[in-house]
Amino acid sequence: MVRVGLQISATLENIDKVEIDADYSFFFKLTCSNCGETSDKWHDVTESERVQQDSRNPDGFNFYMKCKMCGRENSIDVVEKSSVPYTGDDAGKFKTIVVFDCRGVEPVEFSPRSGWKVHSAENGQVFEDVDFSDDDWVEYDQKNKESIGVYEFNSKFIKLKK
Repeated sequence: MVRVGLQISATLENIDKVEIDADYSFFFKLTCSNCGETSDKWHDVTESERVQQDSRNPDGFNFYMKCKMCGRENSIDVVEKSSVPYTGDDAGKFKTIVVFDCRGVEPVEFSPRSGWKVHSAENGQVFEDVDFSDDDWVEYDQKNKESIGVYEFNSKFIKLKK
């Protein structure tokens, strides 16, 4: 089992924090650790959902698949309570926002899509279901009467020590 952290980096304008919840669907392209096959389609992993595919684990997994090349059974679980917000203090730096237990497969590409929650600075508005698929997001905070934005959204995966 390998622990993999999803790190993000962004420039924040008048933003207090950016976060996800347990219902957020992470979209990944995956590589099989056994044969090296990389998926050409996106797979979604959601912390609040469990799939029951393997009799060896009665609790199920957040994600389960069989490799189409080698037939190996692979799974991913979101580490419980590992999700943390990306804050104004983190702006411009990579920060691990969630950790995954990966068995036989590793994420290699992340598509942020919709479902993010953005909190504007100084008790401003909260924006729900924000989509970062364009890497930039701009809005107007009516409460604080100022422009807000998330720019240059980037992500990467790192292997973590247990």
